[in-house]
Amino acid sequence: QVQPVESGGGLVQAGGSLRLSCAVSGSIFRINTMGWYRQAPGKQRELVASITSAGRINYADAGKGRFTISRDNVKNTVDLQMNSLKPEDTATYYCNVSPLIGASYWGKGTLVTVSS
Repeated sequence: QVQPVESGGGLVQAGGSLRLSCAVSGSIFRINTMGWYRQAPGKQRELVASITSAGRINYADAGKGRFTISRDNVKNTVDLQMNSLKPEDTATYYCNVSPLIGASYWGKGTLVTVSS
């Protein structure tokens, strides 16, 4: 069974940095997109950044210039380096794996809290 597991969330002051990691267990179709989404209280889940197995990257406007996504296709991991964090980045961050063929999988999330 495919299961993404996030780690690295926590409490950080505004201007600080955090690195989120996601390890995907199980067998997934090698052509896939891994991504990070976030959901703040009372808001819809939104894309933060995604990266395909070919290395194509997409950033949402909120994280451009501050966040960097990377992946390891051998280890089936995807990381999100977040710098210059702002209070509005406070949210639960979710890892997603979407194979070209088959179902999409979500992690349970990791909480990021940015204090002002």
